Amino acid sequence: MTWQTAKNIRNRLAAEQGTIIKDWGGKLPVALIYPNSYNIGMSNLGIQSIYKLLNDRNDAVCERVFWEPKDSPDVLPLAMESQRPLTDFAVVAFSLSYELDYFNIAPILKASGIPVYAKDRDETYPLIISGGPCITTNPMPLSPFFDCLCIGEAEAILPAMLPVMKDGVSENRDELKEKLATLPGVFVPGFSDKPAARQWVKNLDDFPCHSVVMTRDTELGNMYLIEVERGCNWGCRFCLVSNCYRPMRFRSVDSLLNQAEEGLKYRKRLGLMGPAVTDHPQIEELAGKLHDMGAELSVSSLRIKPLSPVVLGEVIEGGTNTVALAPESGSQRLRDIIGKRINEDDILKAAEKVAAQGVKQLKLYFMIGLPEETDDDVNAIALLVTKCKDIFDKHQSWSRITLTIAPFVPKAGTPFQREGMAPLDTLKNRLSLLKSKLPAKGISVKNESLEWSEVQAVLSRGDDRLAAVLADIEKLTLAHWHQAMQKAGLDIDEYAHEKWDEER
Repeated sequence: MTWQTAKNIRNRLAAEQGTIIKDWGGKLPVALIYPNSYNIGMSNLGIQSIYKLLNDRNDAVCERVFWEPKDSPDVLPLAMESQRPLTDFAVVAFSLSYELDYFNIAPILKASGIPVYAKDRDETYPLIISGGPCITTNPMPLSPFFDCLCIGEAEAILPAMLPVMKDGVSENRDELKEKLATLPGVFVPGFSDKPAARQWVKNLDDFPCHSVVMTRDTELGNMYLIEVERGCNWGCRFCLVSNCYRPMRFRSVDSLLNQAEEGLKYRKRLGLMGPAVTDHPQIEELAGKLHDMGAELSVSSLRIKPLSPVVLGEVIEGGTNTVALAPESGSQRLRDIIGKRINEDDILKAAEKVAAQGVKQLKLYFMIGLPEETDDDVNAIALLVTKCKDIFDKHQSWSRITLTIAPFVPKAGTPFQREGMAPLDTLKNRLSLLKSKLPAKGISVKNESLEWSEVQAVLSRGDDRLAAVLADIEKLTLAHWHQAMQKAGLDIDEYAHEKWDEER
């Protein structure tokens, strides 16, 4: 199977632009792993920026590794650029953005012939490290697997780590860990006296963040991605991103225009990325100048308040057929509880602005199972959506609204981290209630899996006991998940559904 994997990789490489191929001589070789498919991973700006950050250095070489969900345990993971196995690298670095990707860590290591647990590895194996938002907020469920974990932003941590790793990776592993444990933002299980303080970049212009390798074989392959800002000042109590990437920081217009000029060599459409892109204080100036450069725009997040008509117009002119907004809740009472600082009038005005631009499809994001939610709050969602549909129907026929419903999942590092997730039966009843209250015509409902959301909650609030479950689960199915949790003597309700006190 290895030859087929290598062949598939070479076919993908042939379709790429911007791939970085470096000689390994005298450099620290790092395998950068996105533990999910190439198609998803290549739209991840974190992977792209770390790939560039490492390869811009004279003392390191970085190659990408992905894990296809269809891969069986006997498929050897190979690096994209050289088709080498993980055991050829000095450092193997995982980037983790989603809890469900935790399940792919043990299979990747096992398939590579690398012991899953850090205690079973010495200096004859690569140093296994990890970072990403999930690690920053709660490294504990994965801590037994990794030699060290990066707490915060890679640009603020890796420059100090790389010389230490390069000098000590082939020496005694415990001695290397002791040195790494002294670095800011590096948590070394068994060696760090206390949790590492989160590190962050103060001036984003020092680290341009944009697409590096271009390919059509990806979720966002039709656009060149540029990070506009990090962080969010709105402070929604459920939001991991809002709390993980504080303080909010913006890139300068000049820096963004320089990146856009480079990006337009590859794609006409530019994807402006960030949790609160339209909060940039010069967003309308930026949009206007990008328009003058001939760019089509896509924006990762349009905020209900304020919804800039200039930015909205540019996005629609660029060919966007569907606009997405996130009221999160239908009732003002619940919006106040979760810290969503908008009211119904704001939502309806935003819907009016979108409909007036001739858009026929609106996507609305809501959550169910939020703390203190009642059936009345769910009825309020249906009423609010019906009002939005009425607005769209006044402007054009054949309008459609799609509701994307996600259950509330308590996330570590957020104000709601101690709130329990609603029981699955409650969530199912609320979802059925919502569907029954909506008009049948022109409104559709999509919902995330309630059962897998429960798994997310367990992993988000979990501790190091969960490592045994992740290491031993035989197949990635809900049945095997429940069996593995039971075998480990762990209670799903305790992790996912119980409300924790302040001592926990």
